[in-house]
Amino acid sequence: MKIVSADQALSIVESGHRVYVHEAAMAPTSLLEALARRGRELSHVEVVHLHVNGPAPHLAPDLAGHIRHNALFVGPSAREAVNDGRADFTPVFLSEVPHLFHDGSLPLDVALVQVSPPNRHGYCRLGVSVAGARSAVDHARIVIAEINKKVPRTDGHTAIHIDKIHFGVEVDRPLPEHLDSEPGEVERRIGGLIAEHVPDGATLQMGIGTIPDAVLAQLHQRSDLGVHTEMFTDGLVRLVKSGAITGAQKTMFKNRIVASFAMGSQALYDYVDHNPSVEFHPSDIVNDTAVIREQHHMIAINSAIEIDLTGQVCADSMGEKIFSGIGGQMDFVRGAVLSRGGKAFIALPSSARGGKLSRIVPRLQPGAGVVTTRGHVQWVVTEHGAVNLRGRTLRERAELLISIADPAFRDELRAAAVARKIVC
Repeated sequence: MKIVSADQALSIVESGHRVYVHEAAMAPTSLLEALARRGRELSHVEVVHLHVNGPAPHLAPDLAGHIRHNALFVGPSAREAVNDGRADFTPVFLSEVPHLFHDGSLPLDVALVQVSPPNRHGYCRLGVSVAGARSAVDHARIVIAEINKKVPRTDGHTAIHIDKIHFGVEVDRPLPEHLDSEPGEVERRIGGLIAEHVPDGATLQMGIGTIPDAVLAQLHQRSDLGVHTEMFTDGLVRLVKSGAITGAQKTMFKNRIVASFAMGSQALYDYVDHNPSVEFHPSDIVNDTAVIREQHHMIAINSAIEIDLTGQVCADSMGEKIFSGIGGQMDFVRGAVLSRGGKAFIALPSSARGGKLSRIVPRLQPGAGVVTTRGHVQWVVTEHGAVNLRGRTLRERAELLISIADPAFRDELRAAAVARKIVC
């Protein structure tokens, strides 16, 4: 490994290269800035990653034609570029992302990552995310790493030896924080309805946001809960410290919390540092349906933008406008339903825009993507109730979904269901 400046390191990138960028809170900011500075010298460089926290200078409009972004999950920084046509979006299950790099679907020339300083054995750590980065560093021809003393030394599949790193750039910068927002009354009601279905000894998967936090806040009296999730958050740390999470009844990874990445406060990053009870594993392990289904009483909690009267779940777009991505929703919905005693929840407020728009709709908007199909969906929860659609006819589904819609839209939804000849 050669210690150089960011500009020196990025001089190795050539026109036509495909470059992977470490995801989430581990985005190597100085390397992205150096790539953007060099961008106008290059053409047709493809930058691939899941969403990044923090600045994304490579997405600047004036770099069009030089650097083209390919989002495997669209975060806030990439949304405008994707919907303007300046960047690409690849729909993919999170469980499949590592396979894209090692099976030749998306061969990588360069991986840009952020790591901890090496220990006395020469091993750095990939910090708080290995979702796609693990496969990227294993299969890219060239690895360039920010070496940051603020990166937590995490357990699991996070080690990378300095011999694997071609160029190192030393930085000293805290990881970007994503701070919790306080759940409102709607979120608390949804959280309470889901919490009623979480037994002692269950294993949890949930994402970021106020609804997952509202669920977690109501589980402090449970015992021996486990965690097997893509994202590890502050809400889960609070639940661990309450004594509710021990992992003692997990059927795989017993007594250990398993995640692919962590995103939250500095307190969260401090918690996972040198903590052997928390393991980070890549998405092809954490999101593998065959692994998920082995966890008894697996509880998966995911969100949606809208859901139609037949149970089709749109979670990645608003009509034709891409908002996020497929992510791990389908991986965990299917795995949880197949788990012994498991349940999969799609949770969403019943309305949007201050009550002006129903999120349970007669049909999805034109161009909307179906992330969870009506053949996979199980529980749907709004602040007005929780219904199980599994094994239900289209008529029964429509009736159940109308029953948990915002009351202001129920007559309209029933009329639409009659017009579609779903109900009489």
